[in-house]
Amino acid sequence: MKNRTAITTFILLGLTDDPQLQTLIFIFLFITYMLSVVGNLTIIILTLVDSHLKTAMYLFLQNFSFLEISFTSACIPRFLYSLSTGDRVITYNACACQLFFTDIFGITEFFLLATMSYDRYVAICKPLHYLIIMNHKICKRLIFFCWVIALLILCPPLLLGLNLEFCDTNILDHFVCDVNPVLKISCSDTWLLEKMVIVCSVLIFIATLVCVVLSYMYIIRTILRFPSAQQRTKAFSTCSSHIVVVSITYGSCIFMYIEPSAKDDMTINKGVSILTTSISPMLNPFIYTLRNKQVKEAFSKFVKRIILFSKK
Repeated sequence: MKNRTAITTFILLGLTDDPQLQTLIFIFLFITYMLSVVGNLTIIILTLVDSHLKTAMYLFLQNFSFLEISFTSACIPRFLYSLSTGDRVITYNACACQLFFTDIFGITEFFLLATMSYDRYVAICKPLHYLIIMNHKICKRLIFFCWVIALLILCPPLLLGLNLEFCDTNILDHFVCDVNPVLKISCSDTWLLEKMVIVCSVLIFIATLVCVVLSYMYIIRTILRFPSAQQRTKAFSTCSSHIVVVSITYGSCIFMYIEPSAKDDMTINKGVSILTTSISPMLNPFIYTLRNKQVKEAFSKFVKRIILFSKK
């Protein structure tokens, strides 16, 4: 978004101009943000301190929680500041940084979810080789790969976007700096960049979704061959939390770039953005905690440690 004109700031319209509704939105987003940070931070701490949560599954979950905190923190605090002060102005550099960080964290999440699906495939379909295939060194490399591939995909459209010019208006019809509203107000020819964004989005979505679908096809086929219903139930329970999170993530994000042009109405985009930047990061820790016996046991032990420490 190279600034070749006098425009050095943007104005984020937010969600509404109604003061009462803004107050309700502030309270709602503040609560969901705090729950997101506390919930995901709790999972990170538990996976670091509990010896039973040192497997590949929890290493991936630890990094997923970090991404959730980072992703929501790149969007929500700035919007909360705008709601509380009425200051909707964001500088050009701050907007570019927000756009970069939200995209890099979001893209990395998709690849990490696909990696977590592969981890569940190995755990259920190749249990005797699990510790060999998904050893600590391999897991770290897979996580590193998720970050690198996300950066490689993001760089071409980002570098092209740095050359955009803004002539007539600096008003962004969104509560966060996002690709579509930025392209909408640009006076440059955005055709190539729009197509590049669509191609990259489709590439990320399809590549990771194929990995998830294939993993769970093999998982389901393997589970159905188990002789007892108890074994099948236990196997499904180990995947249930991840399936729910994958469903929420893909089900919501699929609407973000379904329109062929950034010039279209932004109402759906803003609504889905609230879901992906605020509600999903809040729900995911509870999904993994409530549906995972090991995490619940680790949390119980952690609370008991804190209580005993406070009594000393």
